[in-house]
Amino acid sequence: MIEHRPFASLGSVDTTWLKARLHFAFSGMGNPEHRRVRGLRVWNDDEFAPSSGFPLHQHDDVEIVTYVREGAITHEDSLGNKERIEAGNLQVMSAGAGIRHSEFNDEPIPTQLFQIWIDPRHRGGEPRWSTRRFPRGERSGRLATLASGDAADSEALVINADARVLGGSLQAGDTIVHAIPEGSSAYLVTTTGRLILNGLPLAPRDGAAITDERQITLTALDGTEIVLVEVA
Repeated sequence: MIEHRPFASLGSVDTTWLKARLHFAFSGMGNPEHRRVRGLRVWNDDEFAPSSGFPLHQHDDVEIVTYVREGAITHEDSLGNKERIEAGNLQVMSAGAGIRHSEFNDEPIPTQLFQIWIDPRHRGGEPRWSTRRFPRGERSGRLATLASGDAADSEALVINADARVLGGSLQAGDTIVHAIPEGSSAYLVTTTGRLILNGLPLAPRDGAAITDERQITLTALDGTEIVLVEVA
């Protein structure tokens, strides 16, 4: 089954500096019909205005994956990490027993990103943070594993979750056939282009909740980036 979540149907948060579209209802925000997919509980499509962002705040027992689409974000945390994450980069923060961090757009242009929250496999433990650049060429015409809780995915960033985050860069006419692991569900979001998912048309920034499907076929109608999260 595939549940289409058009971009226009998503819940929203609009402030003087943040424009957020929420793929899942969370903490009283978002479209209440858009329930979480297993351990995947938050997927926000955020736009930060220039010179703005979230000040230092705390997280516990959550895996936070940030996929920067346009611009850059500057991350700083209580572990002493400080890094500017540019478009095409991914960061993973395993909150564990607790971590404080801030996220700011120090750029002169808006920054667009996906922020994804996944339930951890184990609660508590030492918090961790890591980042890596994944050039578009490495995921051109295919889905590459960007972050994973499976040790076999040795090139991916590590998350403490029974989940995988995959990314792909497709040109118009590209087709990908992808197997969903047995016992897993998935959620897929496009960026700038249109896509056909198992016969279902997706417009830019639409989402699709995928359950009880062992295989999906993706055909790009335009150039687009795809982010897919599989979660057991």
